[in-house]
Amino acid sequence: MIVAYLALLGANVLYATSYVATRVTLGSVPPAMLAFARLVLGSLVLAPLARRRASDPALARADRRAIAWMGILGFAGAFVLAHWGIAWSTATNAALLIVVEPLSLMLLSPLYLGERLSRREAAGAALAVGGTAVVVVNGIPGVTEKLVPHWQGDLLLVLSGLAYASYSLLGRRVLERHAALGVTTRSLVWGAVALLPITAAEWASGSRPAWTAGAVAGTLYLAVVITALGYVVWNWALRRVPAPRAAIFLNVQPIVGALLGAALLGEPLTPFTIAGGALIVASLAVAFGPGAR
Repeated sequence: MIVAYLALLGANVLYATSYVATRVTLGSVPPAMLAFARLVLGSLVLAPLARRRASDPALARADRRAIAWMGILGFAGAFVLAHWGIAWSTATNAALLIVVEPLSLMLLSPLYLGERLSRREAAGAALAVGGTAVVVVNGIPGVTEKLVPHWQGDLLLVLSGLAYASYSLLGRRVLERHAALGVTTRSLVWGAVALLPITAAEWASGSRPAWTAGAVAGTLYLAVVITALGYVVWNWALRRVPAPRAAIFLNVQPIVGALLGAALLGEPLTPFTIAGGALIVASLAVAFGPGAR
């Protein structure tokens, strides 16, 4: 279980780097095209490694349906909404508003999966959400300053958080029966298929990519490191850890994203960011420290 926790922590630190990379890459590649390229390249990277073995159990019809919706909602929907949101908002806001995903998982997992947090884990989750809220609002005066000017983009980012949560909710049961690599690859393919008409419409509207060296590097990083590697690691850990417990680790993303925004984009690092980060670190110690089950 410790290895799974470390995998979840590492995956979410990795995910936090995607907001800055996406923001920069969107300067040259339109949102839908970037999402489509991530899914196609990610599936091409994983496909040779995900060949089905004779010993692997066959996918039931319900599993195939779940994987399809994982790709349609959790990849196609989440990616394009996130890219549109970041294009109309900021990389920092995207990292901060990821709190929608863990909250959705914690609230919906008992209803959809029958999985609940222990009292200690619930206390850790409350600390994590509280810490994230401190970072997001950046103090009461910061609410309107940070969020309102980008409300259209932020609304899309909230919807993308719900779509991301659906990926884990749909995938949890499938991953109990099937290997993470194969499930991730199939869901990537479904996501690419679902995005094809949106990408074609974007192209027809005259929004075309400019494949500069930076755009190629950013797209490859997002496709190979974040989408392919990151989601295989997440799904591998989700197979071993209940969804609401895994959701606590998602709260690492806002603080890491805020730190990267300050270091790489020159965005301010406030006392509220530091205080919220301390609460998030404390939440992990409470939920998963010595004595935790």
